[in-house]
Amino acid sequence: MDVLKRVPVREQDAKERATNFEEVCLGYNKEEAMEEASRCINCKNAQCVKGCPVSIDIPGFIAQVKEGNMEEAYQIISESSALPAVCGRVCPQESQCEGKCIRGFKGDPISIGKLERFVADWARENGIKPAGATEKKGKKVAVIGSGPAGLTCAGDLAKMGYDVTIFEALHEAGGVLVYGIPEFRLPKEAVVAKEIENVKSLGVKIETNVVVGKAVKIDELMEEEGFSAVFIGSGAGLPKFMGIPGENSNGVFSANEYLTRSNLMKAFNEDSNTPIMRGKKVAVVGGGNVAMDAARTALRLGAEVHIVYRRSEEELPARVEEVHHAKEEGIIFDLLTNPTEILADDAGWVTGMKCIRMELGEPDASGRRRPTPVPDSEFVMELDTVIMSLGTSPNPLISSTTEGLETNKWKCIVADEVNGMTTKEGVYAGGDAVTGAATVILAMGAGKAAAKGIDEYLSK
Repeated sequence: MDVLKRVPVREQDAKERATNFEEVCLGYNKEEAMEEASRCINCKNAQCVKGCPVSIDIPGFIAQVKEGNMEEAYQIISESSALPAVCGRVCPQESQCEGKCIRGFKGDPISIGKLERFVADWARENGIKPAGATEKKGKKVAVIGSGPAGLTCAGDLAKMGYDVTIFEALHEAGGVLVYGIPEFRLPKEAVVAKEIENVKSLGVKIETNVVVGKAVKIDELMEEEGFSAVFIGSGAGLPKFMGIPGENSNGVFSANEYLTRSNLMKAFNEDSNTPIMRGKKVAVVGGGNVAMDAARTALRLGAEVHIVYRRSEEELPARVEEVHHAKEEGIIFDLLTNPTEILADDAGWVTGMKCIRMELGEPDASGRRRPTPVPDSEFVMELDTVIMSLGTSPNPLISSTTEGLETNKWKCIVADEVNGMTTKEGVYAGGDAVTGAATVILAMGAGKAAAKGIDEYLSK
């Protein structure tokens, strides 16, 4: 065994997976996991833990995997994470725990994410559940939103002994885990639903089809329903557009709508009642993980797919693994390209997109080099579908119906970074509702911090 090289992970063949919605990565088996775990040198001052937003005892759980003690490994992870099977699949480990791994200075870092995934999958297959609270606090906490921030906050509060109810606006719990991330990256029934069941096994109740701000307001939850504190983890589901001519044409989608139709409403199934545009030539505008998800979904629905991004590959915000998988599957990358107008026929259906070539100048406020148009470089891409993946912002419904809840100029809720406290007493917030669109694990970290803040507030 070469300790400098990680144990490779099995994947579906690129040509085969481009035609189905089954999971791309097949993960480790027990022998492979134990072999990979044996590469860990169990650092005393583990930098990987410092790189984890929920502070999992990474050397601790890996040491148990090395010895074949999978149940012990799972309980160690579960002390810190409510969604290990999810995180093992979708976290950007390369820039977090694995990015800090000492092994990575000379060779490959430990495959921490794949080991976490293996342990969580093993626990699910063997009926192992996270440990719950030993004593009840006798106080009720409401959690708004059942995405990663809400589930994490609810799970942690339940472990502390609180009576927790999650209020979810959609008909199915899971938030972005069910509507935003495709099946081939994150299986819904096999993984997400089981993780949610684990949270419910701690005593958490989930009420779906409840739109907070319409069906019930936060003030009513606290004053009439007897909730001592509220956590807002409602995410950022309001899509952004470019504001260019033709964006209202038929065949233009936000990535949010496109992915929700496919993921949550199963539009990729031929017998689904939910329609979806099965374009022949699709452009996805944007370069983040959501853009990759939308592009790879469109490909599986039979389209030739182009990623249109105004910067170079070096500046792509998507995970390296996602870009690699997209390229393997045949997605075409039109980089240093910016749309200027969407073209449509007399009936209003998309026929193409006017674009201009870009070049990179000096860095802007984000630290990335600013793209500027190349003179006389306009051209037209012939298309029938355009998917805009330019980020999202929070829906202002909750903040606009809650007295004393301050927001910033981006309509994000103002909350303390350390404990999630908002400007309204007893109300906490975290995740995309506070930061704008970010990663699953950062939302989980915010939910965890808020649970601690709520406990401190209610323990006074």
